[in-house]
Amino acid sequence: MSAILKKLSDEGVSIWLDDISRERLRSGNLTELVRDKHVVGVTSNPTIFAKALGQGSAYDDQVRDLAIRGVDVEEAARAITTHDIRWACDVLRPVHDRTGGLDGRVSIEVDPRLARETEKTVAEARALWWMVDRPNLYIKIPATVEGLPAISQALSEGISVNVTLIFSLQRYGQVIDAYFEGLERARANGHDLSKISSVASFFVSRVDTEIDKRLDKSDAPEAADLRSKAGVANARLAYALFEEKSATDRWRALADAGARPQRPLWASTGVKDPALPDTLYVDELVAPGIVNTMPEATLDAVADHGQVRGDTVRGRYEDAWNHMAALKRVGVDYDDVVRVLEEEGVEKFEASWGELLATVGRELADKGGAQ
Repeated sequence: MSAILKKLSDEGVSIWLDDISRERLRSGNLTELVRDKHVVGVTSNPTIFAKALGQGSAYDDQVRDLAIRGVDVEEAARAITTHDIRWACDVLRPVHDRTGGLDGRVSIEVDPRLARETEKTVAEARALWWMVDRPNLYIKIPATVEGLPAISQALSEGISVNVTLIFSLQRYGQVIDAYFEGLERARANGHDLSKISSVASFFVSRVDTEIDKRLDKSDAPEAADLRSKAGVANARLAYALFEEKSATDRWRALADAGARPQRPLWASTGVKDPALPDTLYVDELVAPGIVNTMPEATLDAVADHGQVRGDTVRGRYEDAWNHMAALKRVGVDYDDVVRVLEEEGVEKFEASWGELLATVGRELADKGGAQ
């Protein structure tokens, strides 16, 4: 068992794995990660599923049955992905029970092509919630303008939500408000608030990628010194906003009614720039009550040589604001950065969904033709 990962967990960071595959489930690897590396949750996305489908034979029997039945590609994709998510929920159910529902969570994403369509997103969230039928499930809904009312509606119906694709502080504030609204409506609908849970997935490394690209084009002499620091600064300010919103009377009323905090989740924590420390977005974002979902390579790197130095978020808000001000002085437009990242994020999610459907289609054709 990694002493570094234990220390990270002891600091109040919930360690989640940003990966899933049937082979990982079938071999017992996920169970081993829970036991040996303090993994207490799982996130997934269509790209992860597409990669898993293209490797090995773990999906062959199910795909063959789906092909024989003549199931279309989209329904086959749902059947395949929800099977793995349900299985992962069962593997993590003891963690869920042991932590009183705090962790042991597994996330599945709504069809990202619906990111700009509120009613269809809600309908998809309901369908996935019903299909998986596990209390430790999270439905991932993107934090687009159209996604915000879908988040509130899903929560009002007792559906736990992982709000994904958050880049800006302004949008994060809107996400928190959408969470509060969903809980208020859930309470009015007679739901037990203690059974509803949510995380807000704040993307980190993509912020550095976009801002560094702009800094590299700047003639300002201080631009080079500002590289690769915005992702951490942005996330730290998000935590400050989380603390601010948690101190409001509105939240206290919900907490008194049994509501759980919507925990900040650091997503996109794999380092994109090979010149950076591979544990950067873990070491520099340690704070109580947060989630860090990591690709396995990042998880292994942290276990091997992560630098857990206690809380590296609180007490650093002024430095974070100063960094953002410095970016503005050299011509980096924060509002434009987060706009571009959200638009690209939706496009990438849609592309990954298309990749998954194409992979499922090829597998169905291959296994169907083998009969």
